[in-house]
Amino acid sequence: MKRIFIAIKIDPGPQFSGISSTLRSLLDKDNIAWVDPSNLHITLAFLGDTEEERISIASIILKRISNDFQRFRFNLRGTGIFRNFNDPRVIWCGIEQSIELMQLNNLIMKELMITGFKVEERQFKPHITIGRIKSIRNAGMLKSAIERFQSSFIQEVLVSEVILFESILKPSGPVYKPVGIFKLHI
Repeated sequence: MKRIFIAIKIDPGPQFSGISSTLRSLLDKDNIAWVDPSNLHITLAFLGDTEEERISIASIILKRISNDFQRFRFNLRGTGIFRNFNDPRVIWCGIEQSIELMQLNNLIMKELMITGFKVEERQFKPHITIGRIKSIRNAGMLKSAIERFQSSFIQEVLVSEVILFESILKPSGPVYKPVGIFKLHI
């Protein structure tokens, strides 16, 4: 059994790195687990603990979809939080509306369900988690920091592949190991 998810890896550009660094600096007194830049991604589907046989089926699905799906681009824009400022849990970077990203997610979810995978039923809200909040000392500072970048253009992303990752949980944080890389059609 491996803990598996399907994602698009994000390589942070200078603007992304600058915003992330500023947020870390502004919120350095708070207990936040910041995501390592090498782990930044957009989750398309979380499959959880999965047997090897099922991982092979997921790989076949992703190979078939990626062979027919064109590369595409979208923009990262803005920052926000999940939950609310009274009970914040996650600091995220936003994604501008992308028809292609929604179509790719829909195709993957549909194929996974058809082959018997249990998938989350909540609506797909594409985002990049940049920090997981354990506790906040000053909610006002958090609000101010997030609002500072809430509509800022961050960077353009070229999606040329979808990755099937294994998530290995360690005390120092998760390690994401590619199980399969599926190149999109040119």
